[in-house]
Amino acid sequence: MSALLLLQTLLAVGAGLLLNLTPCVLPAVPLKVRAVLREAGERRAVRLASAALFTAGSVLFFGSLGLATALLQWRWGVLFQSQPLLITLSALLAALAVLNFLGRSLPLPNAVATLRGRRLLEPFVSGLVSALLSTPCTGPLLGGVLVFALTQPITNIIVIFVAIGLGLAAPYVVLILRPSLLKRLPRAGAWTKVIQQSFGWLLLAAALFYAQSLLPVAWGTPLWIALFATVLVWAAVTFWRTTARSARTAALLVGSIAAALGYFGSDLGQSAETAIAWQPLRATDVAALSTLGRPALVEFTAQWCINCKVLEKTVYADRDVVAALKRSRTVALQVDLTRPDPLLEHLLALHGGVGLPFAVVLDHQGNQVQTFSGLFTSASLVQALNQTLTQENIS
Repeated sequence: MSALLLLQTLLAVGAGLLLNLTPCVLPAVPLKVRAVLREAGERRAVRLASAALFTAGSVLFFGSLGLATALLQWRWGVLFQSQPLLITLSALLAALAVLNFLGRSLPLPNAVATLRGRRLLEPFVSGLVSALLSTPCTGPLLGGVLVFALTQPITNIIVIFVAIGLGLAAPYVVLILRPSLLKRLPRAGAWTKVIQQSFGWLLLAAALFYAQSLLPVAWGTPLWIALFATVLVWAAVTFWRTTARSARTAALLVGSIAAALGYFGSDLGQSAETAIAWQPLRATDVAALSTLGRPALVEFTAQWCINCKVLEKTVYADRDVVAALKRSRTVALQVDLTRPDPLLEHLLALHGGVGLPFAVVLDHQGNQVQTFSGLFTSASLVQALNQTLTQENIS
């Protein structure tokens, strides 16, 4: 292994590790926490086997994804452009949510169950599904790692993708092997049942998030309102029925988070100072980018990209960003990659994008000023927009 490949492999492990800190992996949190907690009281040999199986699930997925990327020139997140996958994933997450509410494990055939198959299957499936749920979006370091990987032979690509899978699984494997690290948490009690049930709501929210890419646009808002209202009712009933202080605190916390997410996820409180007038950029408009005669901010997004939605509610809703757009007369263009589109995907690759979220700032001549991969700050975007003003004044 060359020194450069070794360095990129280490960076890939770090990228997988940091991917755990991005909003995109939020739907996988209940699966990972369940995998950790269910092994906390088991013997070391059992925990070791579970950790190995969880890792195997993650590595198998990323190894397969690396092979497909090498052979088919796939882009990161391309799996989520598949409607059958979104249907399957939404149904799976909804089913896992129901099982979570019922406190049950994965249903298995009797022949497998008698062979202790559940003990072997659950950590493996958790690692596999958690890896899948982490791939709609890119995170810190990941963009650069993927750009390097795409220039490598098949074997090296697979090595790098496997390293990402190892990094992603690492924190949970450590907790499975060392449950003593969880001793700082409050002792299990009534509050733990409330938190476990709240994971069911999180899984249902994830199922709805991925399903909305398949549903009519008009259905989205009513379904989200219904879900958040149901969570608030559940939290209120739980708070009323329980007498344990810890459980009441947990219910109040979950209800507050649901209310906050419902508020920030909607357009309530949004004004002209925090709203960008996005215009859709279609494949037929790509050739006209260089003839706009004004700067452009091009955002590449998709309905299934959680990190994209986070940026749209934070960075793109920042007053300073909106003011900089107006000051520089920048037109805001949005590229929707929810469905496959070769011309728009080529535009993404042309500017160095390997996944979502991605954004590029162009000057008034259509030249690239700066690109943004993954999550970024409003200050960095404002700086790039101001740079277009400087360049226009010079020219």
